[in-house]
Amino acid sequence: LVQELYVAERNKEHPQTYSQINHEQGICILGKMVKAYELKGLPKEELLKHLGDYRKELSELAVAKVTGGAASKIAKIKSVRKSIARTLTVYNTQQKEGIRKAAAGSKYMPKDLRMKKTRAMRRALTKEQKSIKTLKQQKKDTHFPQRRYAVKA
Repeated sequence: LVQELYVAERNKEHPQTYSQINHEQGICILGKMVKAYELKGLPKEELLKHLGDYRKELSELAVAKVTGGAASKIAKIKSVRKSIARTLTVYNTQQKEGIRKAAAGSKYMPKDLRMKKTRAMRRALTKEQKSIKTLKQQKKDTHFPQRRYAVKA
């Protein structure tokens, strides 16, 4: 169910709803908060266009708030901000996935794609490095193995 809002209150020449304008993409920008799964399939240009629309709408709502607009417009600010955040999140994840695919075969991974962890954990020895023994220790282990005692029960 797509909630339709009339943008034509100010523009009497274009009496069509915003959801009819964006109906071919299946996304209603002004009606309700956008869902992340709806955005995931969109290309980069499409996401940036939506982001621009949301930001423009947010600025209009901010002006309406300052000038004492309707309560419905002021209440809509939260949903528009959330929609901007969702769009940016989807956009950034797509960018990271692209970088991850590009860096897949390379020897070094970019720093922003590496595991964050903590500074101490990043500098700690790996399991392989911890388990390596020196030549002297290997000889000592082979020549003087740990003694096994038979325990009388």
